Amino acid sequence: MINENLYIVVPCYNEQEVLPATNTKLLSLLEELVAAQLVSPLSRVLYVDDGSTDNTWNILNEMTQSNKRVAAVKLATNAGHQNALLAGLEAALPHAHIMVSIDADLQDDCEVIKEMVEHYHSGCDVVYGVRRERKSDSWFKRSTAQAFYRTMHRLGVKSVYNHADFRLMSNRAVAQLMQYRERNLFLRGIVPLMGYRTANVYYDRSARMAGKSKYPLGKMVSFAVDGITSFSIKPVRMVFTLGLIFLFIALCMLAYVLVAYFTHRAVSGWASLILSVWFIGGCLLMSLGIVGEYIGKIYIEVKDRPRYNVEEKAGLEEENKE
Repeated sequence: MINENLYIVVPCYNEQEVLPATNTKLLSLLEELVAAQLVSPLSRVLYVDDGSTDNTWNILNEMTQSNKRVAAVKLATNAGHQNALLAGLEAALPHAHIMVSIDADLQDDCEVIKEMVEHYHSGCDVVYGVRRERKSDSWFKRSTAQAFYRTMHRLGVKSVYNHADFRLMSNRAVAQLMQYRERNLFLRGIVPLMGYRTANVYYDRSARMAGKSKYPLGKMVSFAVDGITSFSIKPVRMVFTLGLIFLFIALCMLAYVLVAYFTHRAVSGWASLILSVWFIGGCLLMSLGIVGEYIGKIYIEVKDRPRYNVEEKAGLEEENKE
């Protein structure tokens, strides 16, 4: 009999519409895994309420009371998806040998969790869920996502193409993840840094069952900026390179002005001057913004505030796993 506990960690933010169907599907999956002797009967689904403003926590609380395989953690305020995910992994760590993270909308195919667990038993500490294709996305989302992954790769950031936060991690991998103390979390970049044996499982992403996406354009842009600035200083080096280019252009312009002056071909005009001032001014402001982004990250890190505050737990025993 396999005696290793699996905890499926599910971050939730205003997900009252999808929770009943999600819970039914995940509990059914756990039953199959237990019956196949791939995981222990003590395995559970662990939900993390990320400061929801709807009825999410009441629903989760009722689920924990009606089924001992459901547990839940409530954060005191909305800490963001990455922090909520980390809070769930930390809560599961004393109880679980295997942890799988998946979003509450179940657009990621939970059926491949069985394949993930099989990879774990073959010796992998991290198993990534990777989308085969992005046909279900709009043209805009598909194009921007592909551009994001290419940019990350060119900036030297290790990441798995078409992988979000659907992954399996062993207990020792999660324990190591907890050693990374930065506040600007980008788990898709941190996990590949740990160096454990990995594998990929591929799946087709489905449409959302109900509710609305909790990642509008603004949050997606902010998340992309966090990912780039948390793992690469190349944008700052690009600012320096831009300065060198402008210096070279200025020297060329100086040579042109001197030649025009001595050959009496100087033409007075304001258009080129104004355009140059606006162009260089815009580049300078953009450069200051890039540098400021890094300074802001430093400011957040040095304050060393808690990444999240747990307000309440339900369905989690105090004793650790064997």
